Amino acid sequence: MGQPTLTAIVGPTAVGKTALAVALARRVGGEIVSADSRQIYRQMDIGTAKPSAEELAAAPHHLVDIRDPDEEFSLATYQDLALAAIADIVARGRAPLLVGGTGQYLAALLEGWQIPRVPPQPALRADLERQAAELGAGALHARLAEVDPAAAAQIAPTNLRRVIRALEVYMVSGETISAQQTRVPPPYAIRTIWLQRDREEIYRRADARVDAMLAAGLADEVAGLRARGYGWELPSMSSLGYIQLRPFLEGEASLEACAERLKFDTHSFIRRQGAWFRRLPNLEAWEPEGEGWTELGG
Repeated sequence: MGQPTLTAIVGPTAVGKTALAVALARRVGGEIVSADSRQIYRQMDIGTAKPSAEELAAAPHHLVDIRDPDEEFSLATYQDLALAAIADIVARGRAPLLVGGTGQYLAALLEGWQIPRVPPQPALRADLERQAAELGAGALHARLAEVDPAAAAQIAPTNLRRVIRALEVYMVSGETISAQQTRVPPPYAIRTIWLQRDREEIYRRADARVDAMLAAGLADEVAGLRARGYGWELPSMSSLGYIQLRPFLEGEASLEACAERLKFDTHSFIRRQGAWFRRLPNLEAWEPEGEGWTELGG
């Protein structure tokens, strides 16, 4: 008996992943495991384009609405939860469908990243940030090159966040981050369906989605989150669809101007997503409404 199949449905924002995934799940007895770094958050529904109530009812979904906006959620945590959900789905004789557009989540799971289990160290990070402010980011990068030349070769000196993380892992665990970042692919036959459309069509769909979000009350959703004490510095609140409305909520710009900024930033995000998708294993390019997509479960 061969390995069970894990089908990943990936693609840029607004390409049509959710609708196709729900239809496929219903056809093959599947369950959807989200690979979206923002749909994990409760109370953030409109700006994250969460599946609708109808879609959630049509197929079981995992890793949606599992954290509050101010709760920490790491890549390692995502990987652990997603692999556990997939294993549970397979054990029950169902078909796992990994669906989303967060490239790092997808790559970590499908490529089998072995992520260092060193939790963030706020005090240490603050100290390293102070050193960078005093001595320059290059000084920290040089320090990393001394203890972990392999990591330093892969991280630009200007990427202070990654330099600090690599130093943090070494200083806490005594092992280099490069030694810990090996690859052990998951025990599944992976099939990665990359949904594609004409770039201008995706932009039009993304713009229409922004308009629909605003009409559905996105500004009120963001204002409500702020009223409940969630600050702009949180990863959840600084994400696409939320931070762009800050000037409007603070009386510095019109809603129309913020909407245009959100559309512009969404287009930029769509362009960046492709770099992640190209690296995923066993890629097949599909058009969401193209002939034959229903053969995916055959």
